[in-house]
Amino acid sequence: MSAESPKPEEKAAQKKKGLPLPIVVGALMAVEGIAVFAAVKMMSAPAKSEASEITGAHEAADSALVELRLIEDRFQNMQTGRVWLWDVEIFLKVKAKHEDHVAFVLQARSAEIKEGVSMLFRRASHAQLKEPGLETMNRQLSAYMAEVMGTDPNGDPYIERVLIPRCKGMQID
Repeated sequence: MSAESPKPEEKAAQKKKGLPLPIVVGALMAVEGIAVFAAVKMMSAPAKSEASEITGAHEAADSALVELRLIEDRFQNMQTGRVWLWDVEIFLKVKAKHEDHVAFVLQARSAEIKEGVSMLFRRASHAQLKEPGLETMNRQLSAYMAEVMGTDPNGDPYIERVLIPRCKGMQID
């Protein structure tokens, strides 16, 4: 028996070597991929719920602007020494969520508001009434309406903007 035969212990050690190296590496990579996917999935932000989409749509509808007619009338002005009659139409731009409050105040204080607006037109200089953009009148009307309406519970003004689409003067003397 000159040829050495492997001992039974060595045969068992060769059989115990297990799986080939490429299979072990492939299995480890698969487990790592699954772990990374699970970690990313758990850390990602939750998807938007329908409730937040509905709330966002509701807030957008509340911040939409609507126009309310403030006044449509003729106002007399005699600042030039001559009598001028100004045919005026004024609108208020308000947020939809404030529309009911503003409409209520306009109705409840209509005589006071009409008197205040007419005083602004009576006291205005002819140059202010002839401005191309009516900047001065718009500023004065905005300040007056902000005083009348006040602010909402958040401290924001109820009136977003005053619009004067018509302001035509006619000398009538």
